[in-house]
This record gives sequence, structure tokens and C-alpha cells, in this order.
Amino acid sequence: MTDIPSSRRQAVALAYDENDGAPRVIASGYGNIAEHIIEQAHQQGIHVHEEPALVGLLMQLDIDQQIPPELYQVIAELLVWIYELRS
Repeated sequence: MTDIPSSRRQAVALAYDENDGAPRVIASGYGNIAEHIIEQAHQQGIHVHEEPALVGLLMQLDIDQQIPPELYQVIAELLVWIYELRS
């Protein structure tokens, strides 16, 4: 997201617990809040994936809300890809 002006940046953080039915939103925001979310992810070694269309969909969810079934496939594919990157 480095080519997007800071004021227009968006970020969503997801978490998954095997006791949950699906990943859930744990943070989201625009502008400086988005910058902070991204910075914290980098500092903690968490992968940051830049996909504006997906972020736009996830920004519609509330904090602590699980992702809807319509996004299961795309999020699952993303998690597999991240897992493979780390292996």
C-alpha cells in the first residue's frame, strides 16, 4: 500500500482460533489507524497482503465479527499461500 496516500489507506487485521467457526476481524481502520495496523503487523512478523478489493469487503465487517461464508474460499487460499511462503 505504499503508493496509496496515507489518508486513503485502509487496513483490516484478521485472527483465527480453531475454536471459532471462521476468521474474525480484530482491527480495522483508515488513514493513520491503517498505518498503525500495518506497522504493528510488520513489527510482529505478521504477513501484510495488499488486495484492495478484499480489504474493501472486509472493511464492511464489525470488529470481532467473523468473515461471511462468501469469503471463506478466498481467505482460505490466502492463508494457504502465506503458510507456503513461511515453509
